[in-house]
Amino acid sequence: MNITSQMVKELRDKTNAGMMDCKKALAETDGDMEKAVDLLRQKGLAVAQKRADRATSQGVVESYIHAGSKLGVLVEVGCETDFVAKTDDFIAFARDIAMHIAASNPVGVTREDVPADLVAREREIYKAQAMESGKPENIVEKMITGKIDKYLAECCLMEQKFVKNPDLSVQDLLNELIAKMGENISIKRFARFQIGG
Repeated sequence: MNITSQMVKELRDKTNAGMMDCKKALAETDGDMEKAVDLLRQKGLAVAQKRADRATSQGVVESYIHAGSKLGVLVEVGCETDFVAKTDDFIAFARDIAMHIAASNPVGVTREDVPADLVAREREIYKAQAMESGKPENIVEKMITGKIDKYLAECCLMEQKFVKNPDLSVQDLLNELIAKMGENISIKRFARFQIGG
């Protein structure tokens, strides 16, 4: 199949991957755009997993103040070297994450950061809803587990759909940056401030 520059551009726009990586992915998938996207994500994930145990003691604290100054976010994004911390791509990523946090209001970075009492409260609400359905106990438990899983995916930063590109989760975006930069990068913590919130 003939891989056109338009196809490469479209894949780059979807994934932010490098031009040659996009061309290779399209060649490997015979020009199938969706398969090429999946292939690039898998490669990004593989690179991210290889680097996951490296310390991220460098980085930046980035801020986002929403128009009107009623909402603001501080986020700490870590990396391995000061060199990467100063790159435009890294800083742009940190800014995008701060803006995403302002828009999406996550509860924590990962599922482990969500307070247990919050999860327990949600579980009780889902249990009451499920019991009213009159379904058998084993089905009720599956319904509750499914709803808790969905709740956690919506309130954990890493699992949320990225506001600028809902085809990607924040984790996907991070994996792509790790693959591009060649070192471990982590979103360490954030604080979201809202007037009257």
